[in-house]
Amino acid sequence: MDKKDKVRREDAVKVRKLLFVCLGNICRSPAAEGVMAHMVREAGVEREFVIDSAGIGGWHIGQLPDSRMRERGLLRGYRFDSRARQISRRDFDDFDMILVMDGDNYRAVSSLAPDERARRKVRMLVDFLPEGEAVAAVPDPYYGGISDFDYALTLVEKACGGLLKAVL
Repeated sequence: MDKKDKVRREDAVKVRKLLFVCLGNICRSPAAEGVMAHMVREAGVEREFVIDSAGIGGWHIGQLPDSRMRERGLLRGYRFDSRARQISRRDFDDFDMILVMDGDNYRAVSSLAPDERARRKVRMLVDFLPEGEAVAAVPDPYYGGISDFDYALTLVEKACGGLLKAVL
């Protein structure tokens, strides 16, 4: 295969663009971004993905994820070091799927969508949990204890695993 053929083949790779969204972009969504990035790297398909996260509000713009989530992630082999940003209307053009953590996030993000096509990109992350896991949301651990961070992270891991299977 010559260089030209290789470039054409690489261009043909379908890149999936995923945006994870939670309230402030310091707990659940950067965890989902980090977990998904780890999973696609482990699967050897990182060139096929663009993964990012954002928050509905702008309170934490530029901040690292919550130290408790970073700590819990490190214990599982993840690095959560993205900087918080706020979702924008442009994200509906830039991403194929916008994955939210709970019903309030779903309503807020859906209301930002410029049209129905964009609104269909908004999905609940828990929709990708393994069959039989009846969980309505990835709960916000911010005001809870360490066990709340662990539970949210466990749900994120399971759902990201299901998401990876679904999009591949």
